[in-house]
Amino acid sequence: MAFSAFNLSGKVALITGGNGGIGLGFAEGLAAAGADIAIWGTNAAKNAAAVAKIEAFGVRAAAFVCDVGDEAAVEAAFAQTLDRLGRVDGCFANAGVSGRGGTASFADMTTEEWRRMMRVNLDGVFYTFRAAARHMVARGGGGVLVGTSSTAAVMGAARNEHYGAAKGAIPSMMRALAVEYARHGIRAHAILPGWVETDMTEATFSNERFAGNVLPRTPIRRWGRPEDFAGIAVYLMSDASSWHTGQSFVIDGGYTIF
Repeated sequence: MAFSAFNLSGKVALITGGNGGIGLGFAEGLAAAGADIAIWGTNAAKNAAAVAKIEAFGVRAAAFVCDVGDEAAVEAAFAQTLDRLGRVDGCFANAGVSGRGGTASFADMTTEEWRRMMRVNLDGVFYTFRAAARHMVARGGGGVLVGTSSTAAVMGAARNEHYGAAKGAIPSMMRALAVEYARHGIRAHAILPGWVETDMTEATFSNERFAGNVLPRTPIRRWGRPEDFAGIAVYLMSDASSWHTGQSFVIDGGYTIF
């Protein structure tokens, strides 16, 4: 018999950027454990495809087109999520953008590029968690907030200072949320993925020079996959982690320790 604490039946998880990559890995793991799933994404076709995959697990699934960098859009999508699924027990702020190809040096970075990054990767996390925290407190019964950061938060990402700054803020935000909302039974964590094969990283990984430099530094000797994030999502949303909060989980095949 499966460990009953991992049973998420009756719970609802919201995953921003849940229509692909790590976000879909979260969603599929949570659905396999019995949770109903809400997906937010900006691509309606990808949203629909993700819902079809989730519904195959026998749970309810709904998707909403939402640009998390738009404050009003987040509030509207959260209201739609509650209207469709009734509640949110776990909120995974995962939506993000990467630096544009050929990002200039820090000295030449434009204010527009800096703001583009912060709008989604930091402001979007704030808007999403603010809506979720309000709901969880008003509803009672606790919940969990999980922010997707990056190993760029703890390593020097040259020509990606804006990405590192946005992702580096997330673990600090999660620790503060863990302390402030513990009294409401709400836990908060950050996940720091390493090099994971997704649509966002496809161009980078196809560069032989890059792959030749990075893979030898990864003790597990492979790129990460979205499904590598299913288990941590289930653990963090389940009763098995009811006394665990304020942590940053580095999931990178050992890259940052070698």
